Amino acid sequence: MIRFETAGESHGEALIALISGLPAGIPVDLDFINRELWRRQQGFGRGGRMKIETDKAHILSGVRHAKTIGSPIAIQIVNRDWKNWEEKLPVEAGDASKHQAVTSPRPGHADLPGALKYNFPDARYVLERASARESTSRVAAGAVAKLLLRSLGIEVASHVIRVGRVALERAVTWEEIVAVTAKDEILLSCVDPVVEERMREEVAETSRSGDTVGGVFEVVVHGLPPGVGTYANWDERLDGLLAWAVMSLQAVKAVEIGRGVTAAESFGSSVHDAIYYGPENAEKLTRFTRHQNNAGGIEGGISNGEDVVVRGYLKPISTLRRPLESVRFDTREATAASYERSDICVVPAAGVAAEAMVAFIVAQQVMEKFGGDSALELRRNFDGYLDQIRKY
Repeated sequence: MIRFETAGESHGEALIALISGLPAGIPVDLDFINRELWRRQQGFGRGGRMKIETDKAHILSGVRHAKTIGSPIAIQIVNRDWKNWEEKLPVEAGDASKHQAVTSPRPGHADLPGALKYNFPDARYVLERASARESTSRVAAGAVAKLLLRSLGIEVASHVIRVGRVALERAVTWEEIVAVTAKDEILLSCVDPVVEERMREEVAETSRSGDTVGGVFEVVVHGLPPGVGTYANWDERLDGLLAWAVMSLQAVKAVEIGRGVTAAESFGSSVHDAIYYGPENAEKLTRFTRHQNNAGGIEGGISNGEDVVVRGYLKPISTLRRPLESVRFDTREATAASYERSDICVVPAAGVAAEAMVAFIVAQQVMEKFGGDSALELRRNFDGYLDQIRKY
């Protein structure tokens, strides 16, 4: 079973991703991993922290001569901001007078419930781990999962379909999504330049008012064959696993598979994707086809051969330059919520983090179905299955 864990704090010395269960022989492209980390840092509306950090992956173990060797992979991403926090957050006892407390919890953040849970006198340690900075480690782990999937011809990418009140209302092709992820300058990751400019204006207006803005990103898995996931057990359904993984990201408050939200207010005759049988097509893994993909590539918890489509609904960042009302931890007096350097809009970055989570779940399920201790064995099992479904 492929799995990963992360460690590290927002202003700590480094972030760590520990990945295990990958077969030996998967090519590891460090430039690709670093570009994924770069993509997470981009976007109009990011805060000052992204001007400090230049995230780079340092692989400590599990990769030799640019290929996995079957043992756990440890990746370190150094926090350049650590030099400003070394005396404030020392590992040793240090000087208590230099501790930078978070004295009034921010509505919408983990500050208050975290402080209550762990009996902290302030929310500093809660903030440090609950911060979305943690998703950097996830992106590094997800990039490795993407490399495994790429070896099988499966790709994962994302784009933004809503920022605040501005939404992309038209259908999008896979080629458009690939093109927007390949850009050297990332604004808001919308495939339509006109809509993206309106999104930019929405973020600029929000910034001027001292507020924050959320939105919706869409992650697409392209090239996944039918039959991944199962209906047999509730905790093995592909849609459930994807929803769980994306919902685990900071600030995500809802997850949609395909057109699930629209389907809830529609009749079945307009929602379900009619099935057709077409001529053999080298680009298709099966001759069973659909003219639409409202199901988002998953039926009954199993991939059906169409693109898997997952949307994440991101709430606005909870750190506001014009803070909401709160209460001081020490005196219990009314006050304004604490302010930490923050972003205005992180929807494109959240989409990159969601790509990582989706890629990891898909890679996990691919390994569960096809297995193999080496890339060669995995590919042989995968190709044998593709031959089976083509002949069905």
